[in-house]
This record gives sequence, structure tokens and C-alpha cells, in this order.
Amino acid sequence: MPDASSPKLLYCRCAYAQVVPQGVKDAVLQKLCDSGASFESVADLCEMAAHRDPRLKAFSEGAPLRIAACFPRVVRGLFTQCSSPLPEEGAEVLNMRTQSADEIAEHMLRETPVS
Repeated sequence: MPDASSPKLLYCRCAYAQVVPQGVKDAVLQKLCDSGASFESVADLCEMAAHRDPRLKAFSEGAPLRIAACFPRVVRGLFTQCSSPLPEEGAEVLNMRTQSADEIAEHMLRETPVS
């Protein structure tokens, strides 16, 4: 069981924007599932922000946090838009638009603390 300092892992399917390559999304999800690590998967952070989903606040308050989604500035902006900004330290956003699935999975699952 992870301790309280272990980062929570959040995976965004980016289901509606269709901006993340399907192969990368699928490979990252498969690697997370195969690892046995505990993580939360959401359909689309953009949609959640548009609907002011209260889970965004819970995620932002649950640092340390690692998020696999798209551009970090966009993800941070979504949380800010919902009055639940991610902390400057303790929240990392990995970009499935520009990083490889291996790189993202390795970073999501590493043991080191969130910087």
C-alpha cells in the first residue's frame, strides 16, 4: 500500500478533444494497468473543467500528484479556471502530446517524490 507521501496518479483519456495520439494514450494506460499501481482515470479533464466538476478540487488538494494529460500549462489552466489551482510544487503534468508512452509511464511510476 502506498504511503501518504506517494504521489497520486491521474490519467486523462482526453476523450473529447482528440488531440493526444491514440497509440500514446492506449500505451500509457496499458503500462499503468500492467504495473499494478493505483491510479485514477478520467474521460477528459477539459470536460470536467467545463462542467466545474468538484473532483478537480479534490485532485488539486491531493498533492503530491502526477497527471498524464496534455500540455502542462493547459492542465494547470483548467484547474485554475475551476478555482482549484494545482500547487506549484507537488503536482507534475506529463504531456502525452509530446512525450513517448515509455517516458510518461516511467515518470508516472517512479519512486522519487514529485518535484
